[in-house]
Amino acid sequence: MNLLIQGGAIPTFLLEMAASATGAASTEPRPPQSIRLCGAMRSAEFDALIPLIEAENLDWAFVEPNKKLADFGLICFDMDSTLITIECIDELADFAGKKEEVSAVTEAAMRGEIDYSESLRRRLGLLAGLDARVLAKVFGERLLLSPGARELLAAAQNAGLRTAILSGGFTYFTERLRIELGFDFATSNELEISGGKLTGRVVGEIVDAAVKARHLVSLTRELGLQKEQVIAIGDGANDLLMMAEAGFSVAYHAKPATRAKADVAINFGGLDSLLNLFD
Repeated sequence: MNLLIQGGAIPTFLLEMAASATGAASTEPRPPQSIRLCGAMRSAEFDALIPLIEAENLDWAFVEPNKKLADFGLICFDMDSTLITIECIDELADFAGKKEEVSAVTEAAMRGEIDYSESLRRRLGLLAGLDARVLAKVFGERLLLSPGARELLAAAQNAGLRTAILSGGFTYFTERLRIELGFDFATSNELEISGGKLTGRVVGEIVDAAVKARHLVSLTRELGLQKEQVIAIGDGANDLLMMAEAGFSVAYHAKPATRAKADVAINFGGLDSLLNLFD
């Protein structure tokens, strides 16, 4: 395996300790601001260094040598707090004067403390009666792409990967992002609107963790791909089943439980730092 450490200047003493702990055969500087340790193996000695590495705001990952982005055929993104910087439902709640209450439920759901479907019903119930025109305000005034999102997406598209948004969020946002950014697929919840106001419900089946995973598996089959050819990126407990169905799972600025089960965790860098893992 190779070990990549990236995100800034790596103290010499820490690099030397990492090389020794992993038995690396050689080290190679890789722009921008990353070092690859070739022939490295993860060990208990390396695990002991992780707090020191992360204290320097550095990301690290063990990856197969000679792996290329073009080896994959599909990349799937969660939307809220992954592809974009916000939780859309929290911003909608802000316009209803209930952001603190809704955000607390969102955080508990992302940590896996509350069933996602139940958490969504509770949060949407608090938004019943909200003017639907607020959706446009959130999209136009508050929604920002995560750092490096455009760069990662462009690289994936140029490498021939198909692209998907699989989200427990809302179609109002995913469809606009799909069109604006050129995604091939998007799946999310459709908000029910009546008389120009949110009813506090969704139309049809709630897109929860199981549904997201099911859609990823369906896309994999439809595209004639193997599991090993799929990348899935998420940040919360609602993404774990989807990530488990991918050959390469990425936790992006994620909750601890999500990081622990991902193949790679990006804790400090932008989404485009994923590109440094591939040749």
